[in-house]
Amino acid sequence: MKLYGYWRSTSSYRLRLALALKGLAFDQVPVHLVRGGGEHRSDAYRRINPQQRVPSLILDDGTVLTQSPAIIEYLEETFPLPPLLPADPIQRARIRAVAAIIGCDIHPLHNVGPLTHLRERFGASEDEIGRWVGRWIGEGLSAVEALIEDGHTYCFGPWPSLADVYLVPQVYAARRFGSALASLPRITRIVDYAEAQPLFRAAHPSRQPDAT
Repeated sequence: MKLYGYWRSTSSYRLRLALALKGLAFDQVPVHLVRGGGEHRSDAYRRINPQQRVPSLILDDGTVLTQSPAIIEYLEETFPLPPLLPADPIQRARIRAVAAIIGCDIHPLHNVGPLTHLRERFGASEDEIGRWVGRWIGEGLSAVEALIEDGHTYCFGPWPSLADVYLVPQVYAARRFGSALASLPRITRIVDYAEAQPLFRAAHPSRQPDAT
């Protein structure tokens, strides 16, 4: 498999984590989102992913999959062990809710495209961008803090789930943008523990071949 992604992209990060937790080998193909106006905007990459976003995963038979939620669901269905979702349907729904808060409500609002649009179309300053990002990350993670279970190593138990695959990259982004995490003790504890584990360390943006 080939993973087209960007080292600092949280959606690429979550897919690296899912692949690592499943024990799946993959080759990385860096797609720089900033250099040269963005390598994702090239005609060559458009032929791989018409939306020109990362990540994209090319399977061994040449099939191209896009959008990290869809790719992770594919991995869960095709490589069910170890599972990222439990058998209990209620718990599955709770874990998916956390993933949806992060993937649908938080992450899109600090993505490269929207932030660039705020700068270029509305003349937003970096301070204004920071306040924008901080508001939406703060609101979303406060909801996640209330939804995850206390007393466990990870969000919903002793093993990482889909919720952790989404949460760890989102906290990386929160720290990158300077968002305050002091009021989120459950999240902080879970992420600090996860980031110390070998598979999570290997997937961290700072350890990627294209990290700059």
